[in-house]
Amino acid sequence: MDEFKQIENLQIIKNPVITEKSYRLLEERQYTFDVDPRANKQQIKQAIESLFSVKVDAVNTYHKPKKKRRVAKFVGNRVHYKRAIVTLNANSSITLFSDN
Repeated sequence: MDEFKQIENLQIIKNPVITEKSYRLLEERQYTFDVDPRANKQQIKQAIESLFSVKVDAVNTYHKPKKKRRVAKFVGNRVHYKRAIVTLNANSSITLFSDN
């Protein structure tokens, strides 16, 4: 059963986001991730806590707007995705984002 939850958590969290804004938020213990658009805040919180063994205080989510993409005469949209900004407890940190 634990293996199923681990796979499910890996499917919820797509990848960490490294941008100027997310790098600035690291000072406030806030980490940014691309997540599955169907995941809710409780699922994201459980996934982060189990994958990284940290305590999450808050989860804020938003949908990135679709952007039009044109290739020759064909017009389409880029893939729609969801971002989560996760605020950790005061004594928690994720080593994935450390300066070391």
